Parts: sequence; structure tokens; C-alpha cells
Amino acid sequence: MKIDPRHRFPLACLAVFLAWWIALAIDPKYRSTWFHENMLVFVGVPALVWLHRKMPFSRVSLALLTLFLCLHEFGAHYSYSEVPIFDWVKDQGGFERNHYDRAVHFSFGFLLAYPLREVFMRVASVKGFWSYYLPVDLVMAASMLFEIFEWVFVLVADPGAGTAYLGSQGDPWDAQKDMGLATVGGLLAMTVVMAINLLTDKNFRAEFAESLRVKRAEPLGEVELARRNGQR
Repeated sequence: MKIDPRHRFPLACLAVFLAWWIALAIDPKYRSTWFHENMLVFVGVPALVWLHRKMPFSRVSLALLTLFLCLHEFGAHYSYSEVPIFDWVKDQGGFERNHYDRAVHFSFGFLLAYPLREVFMRVASVKGFWSYYLPVDLVMAASMLFEIFEWVFVLVADPGAGTAYLGSQGDPWDAQKDMGLATVGGLLAMTVVMAINLLTDKNFRAEFAESLRVKRAEPLGEVELARRNGQR
């Protein structure tokens, strides 16, 4: 069967992830932790496939999404706090903890900000400043929600999985540092995209300025409600 050239790259990304997922699903270090780490994957990957059918992503976005999912599965297999290569880095660098979780939280912002920007631009028609700000804003919000989800899940669903699942490694500021690194990753990604657009798009400055121009001088709130009542 001949595959449409437009579908080859998306199918290749899906095949790479599924092969990686199957390999790392075999004999994970902590089966319960692996399952907990994959709960969002079980929902998120089918959702991405469905969304791609409705709104095909660029190859750049697909590659970034695939890379992030593969990094996540590596952490799920060993548990984020016990990834062997980062244990070696810890020993060689004299660090007090395994920093794989921090690396993936940074990657969450750095690798997902661009796909989010693509969605915002194509669905909500955002331009200029807002096309760089909103992806970072959503990265920050999603990172915060994930930390809350982890906390509630451990408290309510499986208190016994706490140490391995949370991976805080004794750091009381672990959640804040994770959110901070995701934010830095998102900011860096959008800075790179902004720099590329500044150099390649002759309309960059005009579009950026237009996005910050006040489009409607009248306030909303009670003024808008009064206007609506007057239309009745």
C-alpha cells in the first residue's frame, strides 16, 4: 500500500514513539510508577493523533512532541529520580540529586512551546506579541496543574507511590524549581523563534506593534453590559 507523502513523517514519528514505548514498557523499575507516569500518555497521545487529523502539525512540531514523549518514557521506565545516566552525572559532578526530572521539566517548556504557538496561531489567530507570550503562559499553567495533580494523586489515590512518583528527592522546593525550569524552557524556545522571525520576516516589527495596539477604546465590564441592555 502506497503511503501519502504527507503522512510519512507523522507515521514515522508515531512508529518511533510506539517502538520506544513498547521497549520501555518491558520490565520497568517500578511498575506502579510506570503506570502512573503513563496515565496522561494514555489520554494525550490518542488526543494528539485525533488533533493531527483535524489540524495537521508541522514537521517541526511533530519532532518536538515526539522527542518530549520519548524523554518522558525514559523517566517513566527508571523513575525520574533514578535514571542511570543522570546518576553518573550526579556522581561525576558531585551533585546531591539526580537531575533528570529537572531536565525533562525544562524540556517540557522548551519542546512544547512551539507546538502550542502553532495551535494558538492557527486556531485563535493570535499574532505578534501574543503568539510568543501565550505559549509560555500555557506552559506555566500546565506545569502548575501537573504539580497539583501529582500532589493530589499521591494523597488520594496511592500514598505508597509518593517517593518514586513525585521524585522530589528530599527537596522541599522541588515543585517550584520544576515549574521555574519549564518556564525558562518556554521562554528560551520563544526567544529563539522570535529571533528567527525577526531575521526572516520583514513584517515582524509591524505585526508585533499592531498586536499591542488598543483595538477598542471603550472599556468592557459594566459599560459593555449597559450597551447590551440598551440594544434590547
